[in-house]
Amino acid sequence: EESSSLIAHSRFLGNKCSNAVSNEMRLQRLFCDAVIKVGDVEFPVHKIILCSCTPYFRALFTRWSNPDREVFSIPGLGPDMMQLIIEFAYTGSASVTEENAQELMMAADQLSVMGVVETCSDFISKQLSPKNCIGIFHFTNTCISAELQGKAYRYIIEHFGEVAPCEEFLQLTVQELTEILHRDDLGVRNESTVYEAVIRWIDHIPEEREQHIVVLFQTVRLALTSAEYIRIHVLSNKLVIDNSECLQMTEDAIQTLSYMITSRPPLSGLCNRIACPRLPNAVLLAIGGWSGNNPTNGIEAYDISTNCWTNITNNRERPRAYHGAAFLCGYVYCVGGFDRLEHFNSVRRLNLSTRTWDEVAPMYYRRCYVSVTVLNGCIYALGGYDGHTRLSTAERYRPESNQWHLIAAMNEQRSDASCTTLHGKVYICGGFNGNECLHTAENYNPKTDQWTMIMPMHSRRSGIGVIAYANHVFAVGGFDGSSRLHSVEAYNPQTNTWDSVSSMLTPRSNFGLEVIGDQLYAVGGFNGSTTTCNVEYYDATTDVWTAASEMEIYRSALSCCVIYGLPNIADYVYPRDALPLFHMEEENLQQGDSD
Repeated sequence: EESSSLIAHSRFLGNKCSNAVSNEMRLQRLFCDAVIKVGDVEFPVHKIILCSCTPYFRALFTRWSNPDREVFSIPGLGPDMMQLIIEFAYTGSASVTEENAQELMMAADQLSVMGVVETCSDFISKQLSPKNCIGIFHFTNTCISAELQGKAYRYIIEHFGEVAPCEEFLQLTVQELTEILHRDDLGVRNESTVYEAVIRWIDHIPEEREQHIVVLFQTVRLALTSAEYIRIHVLSNKLVIDNSECLQMTEDAIQTLSYMITSRPPLSGLCNRIACPRLPNAVLLAIGGWSGNNPTNGIEAYDISTNCWTNITNNRERPRAYHGAAFLCGYVYCVGGFDRLEHFNSVRRLNLSTRTWDEVAPMYYRRCYVSVTVLNGCIYALGGYDGHTRLSTAERYRPESNQWHLIAAMNEQRSDASCTTLHGKVYICGGFNGNECLHTAENYNPKTDQWTMIMPMHSRRSGIGVIAYANHVFAVGGFDGSSRLHSVEAYNPQTNTWDSVSSMLTPRSNFGLEVIGDQLYAVGGFNGSTTTCNVEYYDATTDVWTAASEMEIYRSALSCCVIYGLPNIADYVYPRDALPLFHMEEENLQQGDSD
């Protein structure tokens, strides 16, 4: 949890600013050769110290005044801020708090004390929330910080669904709101959020803002709602029904919805953009695995907003199966695995910005059938098979040091298990110990470096999928020693009990399992007779599994992870101009020509 205060330290190592002797002399008013005056408050200082800290004082003392001048009045800031800046000049540090961060940043910006500006900017960016992000974004128009402005704007975009109901949302200008709502990467789960945000913004000052209804209504992708929503919420709104342009856009949306349902040739005037899905804020990757009789290097990306898979395979990467995958700090790590010839201890890293691979530090142990998860910025690799022995050993990787460290061994040997993290602990369930499929489970506390056995699962499960979802640990599918399972059970850490939930549509083992869009996705695997490209998802609110779009590649022994927070997320989603709806206008023109 971020602290509400921070000591801002000078970025200038070895700078004269950090001079305890000089500061002591200042406090005792010894050898001071200038007085900084702010209002009625005077600060005796040494010119050389302030000159070393910022070009503002260097110019003030040398170019903007004669050498004999001793008193300098500084307008535009308060004595408290001047006190902090002078302390920074002498000691290299200043206390930044929630109460003073913006004022101090403005004062430091005025005086070109860039060390304080940067630290205030970092501090403020860590305080971003739905309630304050727009205020902070507007603040950067006064105190210019491209970095802070960019972070605040990204926060507004990515969290728009949470920002729109807040009070600050109503302070956006029409130009700002229009630009935000036009964005493909706007963070909304339902397009109704956009429509309702437009109406709320206009209703705040209707006499001034009703004139903007058309330009704002154009940003709503109305055909992403439903005919029922349009009838109940849109066609009942006086702003819409009193405006012919809005009514026409609404009619276009209804016709587009009808087209999408019936797949009939479109009518004239349909607008593709009103039905173009926005970019998701996260994408599910399915990586590697066993396809046919061989391992594969295939990577497919699932776009939840279009229910489509895109093949993004880099054929220069070596095939890998029975491995683990983890997303951390903009990179995807592929850990361990097997390629028919070798059991890997190697770890490969995919840079999602450049889509290039490199190798990082190897693990202590070769681990095929490894279980991998992320906790507190570290990657955990647990158990597996080294080609000879099922392992109970465990290790974790710190990316900042590029090193693996052994941690306490598990209570049981586990290969072909699966793990996840919940409430600060690592949970691992099931697997195979060389003799039998396991129904046992245990958790790891990184604070004590200890593993603790928990209540066993109802079923033995090897090739299991394990994931944290809805504040439970879900154990999905697997192999019990005789058949592939479609059953699912969920562990409640508060009661140390397992409860059965709805079974999958398809039995499977050695599949990918991830949570995206508040739904749990089971991807590929082995169904008892063949590898599969089948995908389905579970919604805890309805306790129902639903089929999703299939992958291109039939595979088991794959690993999945969810990537998010990428500036180039569009590189990993289904191309919008390849969607069927984008060809509606072209079809319409051809139909018109034939007539």
